[in-house]
Amino acid sequence: MSKIQQFGAKDVEIIKTESLYNGFFKMVKYAFRYRLFQGGWSDIVEREIFERGHAVAVLLYDPELAEFVLIEQVRIGALATSTSPWLVEIVAGIIDPGEEPEEVCKRESLEEAGVEISHLRKAMSYLASPGGTTERLHIYLAKVDATQAHGVHGLDYESEDILVHRVTEQQAMAWLEEGRLENAATLIALQWFALNKTKVLQEWNSQDNE
Repeated sequence: MSKIQQFGAKDVEIIKTESLYNGFFKMVKYAFRYRLFQGGWSDIVEREIFERGHAVAVLLYDPELAEFVLIEQVRIGALATSTSPWLVEIVAGIIDPGEEPEEVCKRESLEEAGVEISHLRKAMSYLASPGGTTERLHIYLAKVDATQAHGVHGLDYESEDILVHRVTEQQAMAWLEEGRLENAATLIALQWFALNKTKVLQEWNSQDNE
């Protein structure tokens, strides 16, 4: 059986970086080489990497009503391949310098869905697309009162127009099965919830009874 992850960060040598674009997002060109599985080093490789920082995404769930609070907004990147570029998603936001991920979860829940959250717990984290971007997403789950979720939200200066939806757990899982949800963080968060629901609800009940 082959050894898994026998190499680490020290086995990549950055030869040079070059800033290609610095606007709302950044594009950096990397020249690097890396150790080969059969020994020695690779030739120098050049790759353009999209630098957009790191982000959180938080799945809002009301255990009393068995409902999720989801949002819908236009995503220009979906225009080329989706039936509609208006995607149903979970609340998410970029982590600003000096900000803790938990703070972002609370801020974005208020900004995008108009709700306050509690019982925040981390589910997992993953790399968005490591062949082309450094972005890491941290997935969280939080308790919410779904009856407080309604209307259109978002920040004008970020050109956001976000519609809030209350979606039953049964409906969300049906959408998941039918392939109607296309946002990666939303898919991953709902799948994680389905696998860990019992454990999470037990944790929340224990916290409430302390």
